[in-house]
Amino acid sequence: MSSPIRCSLFLVLLSVLSLAANAAAAADSDQQKAVLVTGATSGIGLHIAERFAAEGYLVYAGARKQEDIDRPNKIDNIVAIRLDVTNQDDIDAAVAQVRDAGHGLWGLINNAGVFIGGPVTDVSIEETMWLFDVNVFGVYRVTQAFAPLIIESKGRISTIGSISGIGSGRFFSQYSMSKHAMEAFTDSLAIELERFGVGVSVIEPGNYDSKIVETAWKRMQEKGYFDENSPYAAALKEFMEWPADRSIYNAPDEVADAAMHAMFSEKPKRRYMTVPNEGEA
Repeated sequence: MSSPIRCSLFLVLLSVLSLAANAAAAADSDQQKAVLVTGATSGIGLHIAERFAAEGYLVYAGARKQEDIDRPNKIDNIVAIRLDVTNQDDIDAAVAQVRDAGHGLWGLINNAGVFIGGPVTDVSIEETMWLFDVNVFGVYRVTQAFAPLIIESKGRISTIGSISGIGSGRFFSQYSMSKHAMEAFTDSLAIELERFGVGVSVIEPGNYDSKIVETAWKRMQEKGYFDENSPYAAALKEFMEWPADRSIYNAPDEVADAAMHAMFSEKPKRRYMTVPNEGEA
């Protein structure tokens, strides 16, 4: 075979390989990115899930109850999955479901969380441990379980913290401790996963419309947090006047904006403080 012919064949081969590589890259960029949002059936979690779905992303919406699973499944681009962040069997099954779906997993948003409040001298260890099981160990369990999928995609992990994790106040010790833990968790995880090309962030919302206080007040009353003989009785009564109806606050649009940036921008931030007014900041 003459040299010009060999050269021509070589150029054709390079062209074919280049086209194949470009096609593969295009397919990767066009693939619908998938994000898992825990606690995605109300409040901030649902707001984020709906925003992502409307933007065309595939959202796995974590939910504990069957009725909460059925509801978001009616929304385009949302697939609800059973996921109690305190239940390892649920978490393992969710990992298998996401992996078997074949879309991979670009992002994880640890949103599931609960609130209780009261004096350190009155609130039981059992109740405080319950809160930590959701807010701290739930995040740890879910992150650990889904990390291999996120590493495969060189994706993103974000956790919903709180401004209460930075500055606390009266009757907030239990919740603030759990959210302050997310600050340290984020910093360590970000350093550990940087080598894999994974971005890690924490979002720190202020007061927005959600169900967290309404649910907390109900639990605190049922569990008997408020002893009439407590030296804090009058202060606790005043504390309970904090509005349980969060509809008086803004919808968490800024939180969803921060989640979008954390998940999909080229240069995500480590921290996003999102508050409805400067006073909260």
